[in-house]
Amino acid sequence: MPHAAGLWYEWHGPEEGEVLILSAGLGGAGAYWTPNLPAFAERYRVLLYDHRGTGRSEALPPGPTSVEAMAADVMMLMGELGIEQPHFVGHALGGLIGLSVSPAAVARLVVVNGWARLDPHTARCFDARLELLRRSGAEAYVKAQPIFLYPAGWSSEHSDALDAEARRQLAHFPPLDTVERRVAAARGFALPHDLTGDVLALAAADDVLVPAHCSEALADALPLGTLAVMKYGGHACNITDAAAFNRLVLHYLGS
Repeated sequence: MPHAAGLWYEWHGPEEGEVLILSAGLGGAGAYWTPNLPAFAERYRVLLYDHRGTGRSEALPPGPTSVEAMAADVMMLMGELGIEQPHFVGHALGGLIGLSVSPAAVARLVVVNGWARLDPHTARCFDARLELLRRSGAEAYVKAQPIFLYPAGWSSEHSDALDAEARRQLAHFPPLDTVERRVAAARGFALPHDLTGDVLALAAADDVLVPAHCSEALADALPLGTLAVMKYGGHACNITDAAAFNRLVLHYLGS
């Protein structure tokens, strides 16, 4: 099982392809991108990784963490693997990580359902999810997760698959303290002032966790920010409408 800089990683796609790093959201697991891998790996050398403290990567060190620390992990991973100027696609927290990686280190960046500043609605959702985790435990937290991630109709149609995914997540659920610190890091994110690169802020109009206006504000705050809005898909739009998501991202990256 390959590790570098304390992070589990996995390669997909042609060895000679341009490198594309995929960074998951709050859950942190590289497996989040499974629905998108076939399309991306046709053209790119795709690097998946588990965030520190999640999945198969090393545990978080003691004390608070931050998005900047998560970005430093990515930079160390790139250094150990000899990666220069990759493209980077990050979902929510993963997108904030991409925004915090050294601007000169990334070619093109896609931030999916991310933000420049935490929205009060998203903060309210974080509060509710943490309270559920603290009072009712991991099983209740995981069972409630589809309410925040997916459109209601999609959840109805994929109920059995979501139950199976919940069982898998429960088997690998991180300590409560890790979830708390990762949420605190997302809350404390501040948009860097030295961003100069090409960034796509990609939103889903029906996202109930991070409203689409957050991506609009992010695009407006960036010197080279571009906004794209999917009409359908919810917070996990790369899963619920993978085909549309893949087309948008690949077009932006130049494939």
